[in-house]
Amino acid sequence: MVDLNAASLGVSQKQLMESSGNAVARVVRNVSQEGSKIAIVCGRGNNGGDAFVSARFLDDFDVEIYLIGRPESIISSVARENWDVLQTCEYVTHVVRDSSDFELNDPDIIIDGLLGTGINGIVREPDRSIIEIMNNANAVIISVDIPSGFDSDKGDIGDSIKSDYIVTFHDMKPGIRKHKNVIVADIGIPKAANIFVGPGDLLPLNRPGDKRKGDFGKVMVIGGGPYTGAPLLCSLGVLRSGADLVYTAVPSSVSSEIQGYSPDIIVEPFEGDMLLPEHVDSLVKIARTRDVVVIGPGLGDEIRTLEAVKIFLESYEGKIVIDADALKAVKEVKSNAEIICTPHKKEFASMGGGKIKDGLSEKMGLVEKLAKKMDVVLLVKGDQDIISNGEITRVNRTGNPGMTVGGTGDILAGVVGGLFCTQDSITASTIAAYVVGKSGDIAVKEKGGFGIISSDILQHIPRSLGVNNE
Repeated sequence: MVDLNAASLGVSQKQLMESSGNAVARVVRNVSQEGSKIAIVCGRGNNGGDAFVSARFLDDFDVEIYLIGRPESIISSVARENWDVLQTCEYVTHVVRDSSDFELNDPDIIIDGLLGTGINGIVREPDRSIIEIMNNANAVIISVDIPSGFDSDKGDIGDSIKSDYIVTFHDMKPGIRKHKNVIVADIGIPKAANIFVGPGDLLPLNRPGDKRKGDFGKVMVIGGGPYTGAPLLCSLGVLRSGADLVYTAVPSSVSSEIQGYSPDIIVEPFEGDMLLPEHVDSLVKIARTRDVVVIGPGLGDEIRTLEAVKIFLESYEGKIVIDADALKAVKEVKSNAEIICTPHKKEFASMGGGKIKDGLSEKMGLVEKLAKKMDVVLLVKGDQDIISNGEITRVNRTGNPGMTVGGTGDILAGVVGGLFCTQDSITASTIAAYVVGKSGDIAVKEKGGFGIISSDILQHIPRSLGVNNE
């Protein structure tokens, strides 16, 4: 994640790969003897690229490099460049297309750059056999970033490299925390890459092909009455975020307008022209059949409506996003729900957070403090969005002044709700802030200036959700 965020800040992947390879080589020097034979076993990903680089810092050793797979299938352009350098400079390299072709020449040290943190599930052939051969060699094994076959969170999941040393980059991965010889190398990733939201934060998003309708989430939006557009925009934000179904619970007085606007929305009207306490029991029963509830867009702040919100929050125990006027009720409620709140600065102050100050660290501190106190995730909207769960605090810098137009907050609440179906609360909030802001930036660029309206943003959300669409 952080390497992509660092790249977006101007620290290129090429710079980081050079630093990573150098860090691996330093460890090799520390644990080896003069004249040691070194085998560098590389996959086609960025771990392989780091290992390619390490060879150039080990020129005084007897080094052989093994690429597992075809050179033309090396995934990243930076890793491919470093492979090409090895060819140009006539290093001893071997291309291994099948495990039966893989034969080590009795190395003293093996650098394991076969598989990285992106592994998902069991290790497949030929990698499984390559790992077995390396494990059976009478050599010290030094793994690049993480042992091949390890899950970065869970650790050894079988058929993994038995590393003597691990050179991991930037920070400790949970899956290798218990390993006895882990060297955490500083490769020059700036602190800002952990603070400011960037394209790396989109990496948790995926859509496996073996899924059915509903697997990516069912969201219930409760809103409307005084305002019709807010629950509509929120519901469209849910769908644009990738959720499969949205059910929009609104007063019957506005239900036909919303249903008539889009056939993609399932409208579930309740009687009257505003949310009232007598509606809550039936809404809670319906909400328990959904994955996430978004409550607030367009509800208004009539006393009986806010009372209904309080009753709902006290009765519902699932995932919920609270926005707009519904935020006026959250301060006085004890709820067992998993809550995300999306206030702007004034709403944040009314929730007990105080006045947002000018300094970034001061803003972050205030939001973190209130999030911890309330045991919620806060996404405080502003020129820089602050997102916190009381422990992790992030800052989003996408977006522009044109997004002060009405409705953008409703879209954001919907996107948060849609992502909350498949992501944890802090991840959903972080991605949503980045994606909606980026969509607004695209809209302004496309229109040639300001004067965008909130619906201009919606069409760009699917594109903005793509990590490779920078």
